[in-house]
Amino acid sequence: MKSVVTFVSLALLGCTAIWAQGLSSKASNRESSVITEQKTGAATTPVAPNQVRTAIEKGAKWLASVQGADGGWGQDGGAASHNRRTESLESQGNDVANTALAALALMRAGNQYRPNVERAIDFILQRVEASPNDGLSITDVKQTQIQRKLGPYIDTFLASMLLAQVDIPLANAKKLRVRKGLEKCVSKIERNQKSDGSWNLGGGWAPLLGTSLASRSLYEASKNGVKVDQEVMARADTYTVNNQKERDSAAGSGAGVGTGSVTGGVSGVSTTSVTVSAAAGVELYQDAQALEQLSRTPEDRKKNSKEIAAINRKLSDSKFVEGYGSIGGEEFFSYLNISDGLKRAGGKGWSEWYSKITAKILKLQNDDGTWAGHHCITGRVAVTSAAILNLTPDREN
Repeated sequence: MKSVVTFVSLALLGCTAIWAQGLSSKASNRESSVITEQKTGAATTPVAPNQVRTAIEKGAKWLASVQGADGGWGQDGGAASHNRRTESLESQGNDVANTALAALALMRAGNQYRPNVERAIDFILQRVEASPNDGLSITDVKQTQIQRKLGPYIDTFLASMLLAQVDIPLANAKKLRVRKGLEKCVSKIERNQKSDGSWNLGGGWAPLLGTSLASRSLYEASKNGVKVDQEVMARADTYTVNNQKERDSAAGSGAGVGTGSVTGGVSGVSTTSVTVSAAAGVELYQDAQALEQLSRTPEDRKKNSKEIAAINRKLSDSKFVEGYGSIGGEEFFSYLNISDGLKRAGGKGWSEWYSKITAKILKLQNDDGTWAGHHCITGRVAVTSAAILNLTPDREN
């Protein structure tokens, strides 16, 4: 959920004080909230707010400590020396997707990480600005781990997410660059939507999660005042509803879940046809994406109440929550989608879920403050960032 900008001294003091006060208030709200318990089978585990705060601080400090000299992050950190030798990582270079995730997490973690976020924004804007107007890609870096799993254009979707949510004080010239970069990403995403309403393009293990982030990035941009084509958003909603119906129908008939032929045919995107399972055959990924997308407004929640209720009933099923069966980055992103969807409506469903998933995530943290996936997306940067975002829903914006 990310050069030191020179301000006139009084403006700097004012902006910094206001931003810090806001973060202090949000952190205080978290500390005063009571995370009561989670049920793991028959056991009940209490979770203290200070445990959450400590976990966030450890993870954020690690992220900041491994930022690259160029302002970016790769799968395990910002330099090749950060990579685990035992892990088969597909790329050792810094990339936009991991950098955007780390910046989003550090924006939530606190004002002390503002310099890290600004350097990350510069890293991303340089690549967005250098990219052609046509096509969906914003980077020349290929075959990163996160691209191989969520699709080759995940960098564009996550860059758009970050630029739409930048909430640190910036000089006017930098604000203009952020806005232009966001508008460019939005335009690329709009023009390259598939006819079915998805962005399941070019392969990947679970491209549906890429579609989820593409749609979410457009939604966040529209909240930030960027004009977004509502026909594009409507097609994305239709895709999600139809995908749920087709999955349920296929399950009832015993057919495969979510498989299909993904082809190109949009501007600047490869026309190679590849057969994928959009949600990697994992029910959690698809339902989490649907819950987030179909619950964004009160009107959405009313219109899609049947689909939302069906998904909510599954959240007490531990096998469903486990997703693939072991916890990878895809599970962390899915948990984030569920949290965002449930938080909007609030109530008992949200509090029970947040308590349960918080306890689960805390147990998975490593001694060095990181989180790492146990399958597919295993890189510590992406998974640590996603864990922090899951633990800080009250600090959003």
